[in-house]
Amino acid sequence: MSVPLLKIGVVLSTMAMITNWMSQTLPSLVGLNTTKLSAASGGTLDRSTGVLPTNPEESWQVYSSAQDSEGRCICTVVAPQQTMCSRDARTKQLRQLLEKVQNMSQSIEVLDRRTQRDLQYVEKMESQMRGLESKLRQVEESHRQHLARQLKAIKAKMDELRPLIPVLEEYKADAKLVLQFKEEVQNLTAVLNELQEEIGAYDYDELQSRVSNLEERLRACMQKLACGKLTGISDPVTIKTSGSRFGSWMTDPLAPEGDNRVWYMDGYHNNRFVREYKSMLDFMTTDNFTSHRLPHPWSGTGQVVYNGSIYFNKFQSHIIIRFDLKTETILKTRSLDYAGYNNMYHYAWGGHSDIDLMVDENGLWAVYATNQNAGNIVISRLDPVTLQALRTWNTSYPKRSAGEAFIICGTLYVTNGYSGGTKVHYAYQTNASTYEYIDIPFQNKYSHISMLDYNPKDRALYAWNNGHQILYNVTLFHVIRSDGL
Repeated sequence: MSVPLLKIGVVLSTMAMITNWMSQTLPSLVGLNTTKLSAASGGTLDRSTGVLPTNPEESWQVYSSAQDSEGRCICTVVAPQQTMCSRDARTKQLRQLLEKVQNMSQSIEVLDRRTQRDLQYVEKMESQMRGLESKLRQVEESHRQHLARQLKAIKAKMDELRPLIPVLEEYKADAKLVLQFKEEVQNLTAVLNELQEEIGAYDYDELQSRVSNLEERLRACMQKLACGKLTGISDPVTIKTSGSRFGSWMTDPLAPEGDNRVWYMDGYHNNRFVREYKSMLDFMTTDNFTSHRLPHPWSGTGQVVYNGSIYFNKFQSHIIIRFDLKTETILKTRSLDYAGYNNMYHYAWGGHSDIDLMVDENGLWAVYATNQNAGNIVISRLDPVTLQALRTWNTSYPKRSAGEAFIICGTLYVTNGYSGGTKVHYAYQTNASTYEYIDIPFQNKYSHISMLDYNPKDRALYAWNNGHQILYNVTLFHVIRSDGL
């Protein structure tokens, strides 16, 4: 209880004490005590008639002593007649007491009104104080939550920007290297200009050597630029809508200049026909194609076309077949030792996707899983002619948990799913036999990806998304090593 309420309690307690004093002391002071009246008047006590004085005109009369419903005594007091002597000491004493009682009653009534008014004011103030305390707590809690959100956002932004510091340092080094190349080209250009003006004034063999050296270094630099670490995937570009929910499509990364054929395979099993379109434009705008019949049906959607041959997994087996598209003959078959098949270790979406064949800047790859590696992903680099596994890496990533996968510059990238919100979140570097968890989102426009492969010639991802053929551009971070420069 607050302090104002304590004060009100004290006042009410005081009023109760005064009332108790009046009820117990006043009768005895004015001579209304039943025992004294009975003794003084010499009357007899009767429950029905009360106390009868011997001389009713000169004394107080008390009638009835019945009890009310709560057990309290009810008395009727009759004052003496007005002819009684006004100088009687008891009369004056009674009058003074009555006046005091009236004054006290009025004071108590005033005090009671004030107390009630103060009580209402205090109750109102107490209610307002409680409301203000509640609002203050809400404001404090909202402020803390707002600060927490701001701090979390700032921390997330810092975590996002922190990896860019070494990237910026690498770009600074790259800029210096490019500037060095530019200066050397300018120097050679000046020398060649002088040579044109004065033939024979400069050693031609030395000049040719410098040009050849620069050309070789530039070619080496471009080869280094061909590979890099995946840092981003663009929004999808829908090339065509055709076929069933599952399938694959591709171009040949080793096709000669001017060969822009597109290869198209609908479904993931019980199909042998491969469509050949003359160009990407033909594929987008027409249905004109040449059909090739494979000697065996394929399994899954992990086929690739590489250097004029199509590589595919024979249905319900761990056999890989190399089929020449020009002569329409099988060039090579080989079993992929211990590889699971027939939906044993498929991707999360199923579809007999046990063995996934891929190509990148380094050549031909197979991604699969084995019992020996507890169903986790296994990566093998294959000889494209003999199909022999040149080297194999065992990862710790469960193949059934992978949505899809692709290889860029010897690094296997795995998505966390095939439907809904999708991102690349696992990368295994074969050159270092190490892995890391990453976070590279990409838009899953049609909510079901059943094929995702990288083409090193186009620097693009080819995807089959719920009956839509889609392309994604990729962003690679290149580090130019200045060895020997």
